[in-house]
Amino acid sequence: MERLRKGDEAAGVDQRRLTDADKADIAEVRNYYEAKLAEQDILYHSRLSRIADLQERETLEQEFRRERERLASDREAKIEKLRRGVRP
Repeated sequence: MERLRKGDEAAGVDQRRLTDADKADIAEVRNYYEAKLAEQDILYHSRLSRIADLQERETLEQEFRRERERLASDREAKIEKLRRGVRP
């Protein structure tokens, strides 16, 4: 671990301990995005059950995957900002 810390210091990576407020904010962001992902999952399955055409199903699946990736990316970006001490 010490060797990794020295490597981080040499690379200019800032070591900072998370406060309880930071941890609470990160948990809040995770909860929010978990709810959004669950909502997208429910909507996807609801729409999927009404579509019979294979082409439309593929299109819906692609949109679903893109939206999930976007939400996951947004979540990770916000968590990283909080870890660096940047408040939204």
